[in-house]
Amino acid sequence: MKPLFTRKILNNGMIVLHEKRDIPVTTIALATKIGYGFEHAKIKGISHFIEHMAFKGTEKRTAEQISSELEKVGGELNAFTSDEITVFHVKLPSRHLKLGVDVLSDIFFNPLMKKEELEKERKVIIEEIKMYHDDPKRYVLDRIKELSYKAPFGLHGIGSVETLSNMKQEHLLEFHKKNYVASNTILCIVGNNSFNEIIELIKKIPVKKGKIKNNIVVKRVSEKVTEKRNNIQQSNIVISIPAPTLVDKKRYSAQLFAAILGEGLSSRLFREIREKRGLAYAVKAYLDAGINFGTIDFYVGTEKGKEEIVKNLILEEIQKMTNLSEKELIDAKQQLIGSYEVEEEDSRNTALKFIMEELCGDASHYYDFEHKIKAVKLNDVKEFSKIKDYSYVALVPED
Repeated sequence: MKPLFTRKILNNGMIVLHEKRDIPVTTIALATKIGYGFEHAKIKGISHFIEHMAFKGTEKRTAEQISSELEKVGGELNAFTSDEITVFHVKLPSRHLKLGVDVLSDIFFNPLMKKEELEKERKVIIEEIKMYHDDPKRYVLDRIKELSYKAPFGLHGIGSVETLSNMKQEHLLEFHKKNYVASNTILCIVGNNSFNEIIELIKKIPVKKGKIKNNIVVKRVSEKVTEKRNNIQQSNIVISIPAPTLVDKKRYSAQLFAAILGEGLSSRLFREIREKRGLAYAVKAYLDAGINFGTIDFYVGTEKGKEEIVKNLILEEIQKMTNLSEKELIDAKQQLIGSYEVEEEDSRNTALKFIMEELCGDASHYYDFEHKIKAVKLNDVKEFSKIKDYSYVALVPED
């Protein structure tokens, strides 16, 4: 039986999504339709910086109070920034809905971003940048984006030491004032609460009004690099090929293509590269897509000197997808649908998926996943094997 789902646009422009569940746990997620994909080069990382600063205090709460008020009732508070959206979310017992909405809306709409806190958090994020750089796998997964898209979209989302060092308090406050307005906000609540109760709580939230239009420019490139680094033990490789955006119905075919090649122990790449040849431990393929961009990325960690062999094997397996059988496709469909159903158990996963579907045009499409996957034809998936070009990065141990 399909759950009770409600969508409402408030008079101030805020979109409210709600799925009623008969379990005593609720996830509340507040999202602003801005992310690092919209940022120009000089302010790259500002969305992520604001996400951090939101936890550092408001007029009503100190940083310690923000976390303690929720933790003492068993709540779990977190946030993330992506290319096209920034999301703050809390999961807590349903009876504490009022508290969750109050705290989450407070940090979302009213962060102080004091200068002294900003300076401390700037150092934290610079260390985060260094940490990602020092992690070979994370580095190549970030680097492949730079090689697949022109700047500024392709630049590292959390910024650089240079951009972070140049950001001032007024830059963050101005960016927040512009983008954290009702008409740019999606609120999603999944749990055992009534929609009327939610609306009454939201009416009490003081939010800024305003209409904005942010433009995002995405231009594809296909660059290939090999880089060397000391103090690493294996080579890390990523190949990226063009794929549909999430607003394209072909996204479901692309998901199946990626799953068949690199999702799980029975995937083609896993069997060929790891099981048959022993060339790698980690083998993975996945669709990396949003409203305005899309790639299928293939990651392998392998022995130094085997990079070219592994690269060619990946490209060969992509092209061999022309021989995909109906049975393989059916198995992959069952795998994706099953994984989707397992993830549905977590109200947080569901809330975030609702928000992404709303960004794509209609949150209720969340319920269409099984139908859309089952409707994919064999030739729809095979189409992605006809690659014209690709991006490539290899990070290899120094000689």
